[in-house]
Amino acid sequence: MTHLSYMEHVVNHLAIIMDGNRRWAKERGLSSLEGHRVGYDRLKKVGDACLERGIKTLTVYAFSTENWKRTQDEVGYLMDLIEFGVSADLEHFKKRNVRLRIIGRRDGLRSSVLRAIEKAEEDTAMNTAATFAICINYGGRMEIVDAVKGIVSSGAMPEEITEELIKSHLYWPDMPEPDLVIRTSGEARVSGFLTWESVYSEFYWCDAFWPDFDDIELDKALEDFSQRQRRYGK
Repeated sequence: MTHLSYMEHVVNHLAIIMDGNRRWAKERGLSSLEGHRVGYDRLKKVGDACLERGIKTLTVYAFSTENWKRTQDEVGYLMDLIEFGVSADLEHFKKRNVRLRIIGRRDGLRSSVLRAIEKAEEDTAMNTAATFAICINYGGRMEIVDAVKGIVSSGAMPEEITEELIKSHLYWPDMPEPDLVIRTSGEARVSGFLTWESVYSEFYWCDAFWPDFDDIELDKALEDFSQRQRRYGK
């Protein structure tokens, strides 16, 4: 589908909660792991679609702090998929001049995943066309807890604590706040995604499971956003 020209540049930062891989697989008699694999393939297509539409930042929720509670097989596969993705797609990012950023706690990630993440971030650090941020081992409350710990460790006095100081201790201090947050699969909750950063974001709940989220669904969300009036409390 050819996207409409008036949609371009309306959303500068799009954030997505990619939900529904397992339910998509179950409906088709497939394993949860196959659902995640198809979801990974979908992410590459959506990323390219966002570039085509002039979206400068795309942030996705790939693995939450709560996801460690899943089976060892599923967690292991997700870690394999993350490691493969940031390594195998490195040239994909370079060719498109996209910077890669990983957001979340790195404690607990296996060494091979950490090495892949660090290399991808280093090799794309100077890319300027867009930023692709992946939330891995991420929780919004945990991010704020870690920020508070950093402030306490810095020796800041209570009267010195401001929103700007807290923001400076977040995982990505200069992240542009998301204009639009999409959650797929029909669920209408944020599940700890960008708790601090999304306070004035617009939210769009999409019924499609993530593996079915295509250009048509993306344009529906962007069209819906273009009709909204953002007041920021005014």
